[in-house]
Amino acid sequence: MTDSYFAFQSVTGLISHIFFIGISFYALQAIMPEAWIRKNRVFQAQLLFILLSIAIGSAVSNFFLDISYWSRQLPGLFS
Repeated sequence: MTDSYFAFQSVTGLISHIFFIGISFYALQAIMPEAWIRKNRVFQAQLLFILLSIAIGSAVSNFFLDISYWSRQLPGLFS
């Protein structure tokens, strides 16, 4: 394996994580948390949304990166 392969894999991983974190943040905005948030706790609620976005986005990104990796390994199974 060459250095360019690892560089490509790193860039792909970074882009994938950032993309899915953004998607999950966008999707979480559909939730109406006003009933759950205490008064004067807006910053904590925003921080919770950011952390949930990172957790969900990273999990989804890892799933897609794993599927991509495993699908590249399949030809070796049949040769």
